[in-house]
Amino acid sequence: MTDPTPAHSVERLFPFVLKTRALLVGRDALRANKGKLHFVLITTDIAEASREEVLKDFTHYPVVQHFTAADFEKYFAVKGAKAVGFTKSGLAQSIYAELKPYRINQPMHPSKPPESPPSSESESH
Repeated sequence: MTDPTPAHSVERLFPFVLKTRALLVGRDALRANKGKLHFVLITTDIAEASREEVLKDFTHYPVVQHFTAADFEKYFAVKGAKAVGFTKSGLAQSIYAELKPYRINQPMHPSKPPESPPSSESESH
């Protein structure tokens, strides 16, 4: 009786991305608009060298790898794009929340030094 596929897919939000012009297409556009960027979405069929370049250029942003270039063309009407970005908005937050399981990089947080182990002096009797 219940459908095994989720009733709500992230694709249902993509028409709103186009209406709000919240999509940045191509790595040059992404680099030029880093201040407005919420997250980067790359295709699963991107070249490995390009994938590494995106990860290096956008270390401070979530990078999600999902969909193919054909999917980008279908959903966003962009031909041949392998990387798109979403500008900061509630819509981008909602899309990212659903795509988060496909994130391929870790957030860059300033690391604090690990807690030092208890000193052996307090353990000796």
